[in-house]
Amino acid sequence: MFVAIHASAQDSPDGDRVDCRDLEAMPTPSSALEWFERSLWANNCYVFEARAVRIGFDGVRTLSLSHVVQDGIQREEITFLDGPPVAVERTGRIGRLKGADGTDASASPFDIVDHLDEFYRLQLGGQERIANRRTLRIDIDPLDGLRLGHRLWVDTDTGLPLKQVLEDETGRAIETFQFTDLVNPRLYQGELLMEIPRVSPEAAWRTGWLPEGFLPQAVETNSSRHDEDVVHRLFSDGLSTLSLFVEPLDDAIFLSPGMHRLGISYAAVRHRDLGGQRRQVVVMGELPPRVLLRVADTLQWNGDNQTNDDIRASEKVVQSD
Repeated sequence: MFVAIHASAQDSPDGDRVDCRDLEAMPTPSSALEWFERSLWANNCYVFEARAVRIGFDGVRTLSLSHVVQDGIQREEITFLDGPPVAVERTGRIGRLKGADGTDASASPFDIVDHLDEFYRLQLGGQERIANRRTLRIDIDPLDGLRLGHRLWVDTDTGLPLKQVLEDETGRAIETFQFTDLVNPRLYQGELLMEIPRVSPEAAWRTGWLPEGFLPQAVETNSSRHDEDVVHRLFSDGLSTLSLFVEPLDDAIFLSPGMHRLGISYAAVRHRDLGGQRRQVVVMGELPPRVLLRVADTLQWNGDNQTNDDIRASEKVVQSD
């Protein structure tokens, strides 16, 4: 039986919380969906240090990472050990899948397993030893041609994802991220804080098309330099994300129209007449290029006539595949 543990609402300004101690009472997963949910819990609730390797477009990079929790707030530190020196630190609460428009807010980020099941097929694969630990592979394949496939190797003791592979539409690995050493993973004995729901600021434009299942996320990213002229919006289906930027072309960092490769992501760039002004539209994400192009081509400016050749052409490109 599928067992889901949800966050409990708290009568405090901190908002909703997730109790990591509940993880100890969860039965051993028996399906791919249950194992995926367990990995979401583990990725947030375990304190650990690790070494890892990333294989991508820029070759092989090794890194160290740590995940700690203090007073319900998570902090992740990543340091690359070769190549150009890079260190990244992230601090914050557990993100939500829904709620950018203030409605239908998810009670828990782990509810996304039900959402994902509508758009991906999750199946259990074989067992492998990774970082000297026993893992179980989860194959995550899109049910349409609008997303990319994922492979996830989950530690059977903790549920931590020890290896992740992103695949393109032909099944070729785009990027591999794999732990080589996992040091003393410990379950956090307390509650994690979730992001407080926010309402994104109003924009003069809206998306004309998105792949089914992509929901707006609660991010407020208007530019302080241009006020409402430069806006960023984020959309997610719970596994893949899509970022959309719109800004006046006169003020933008000029990018050539077309497709650009940015690591494992693509960026679709269009220069369009919107709202009586020439604007640059940039759509980024780990999605098939034709999907990003259609999102850029079908963006609608409130009050504009939306029938144009770009929209019809982008629809034909997506439908032809």
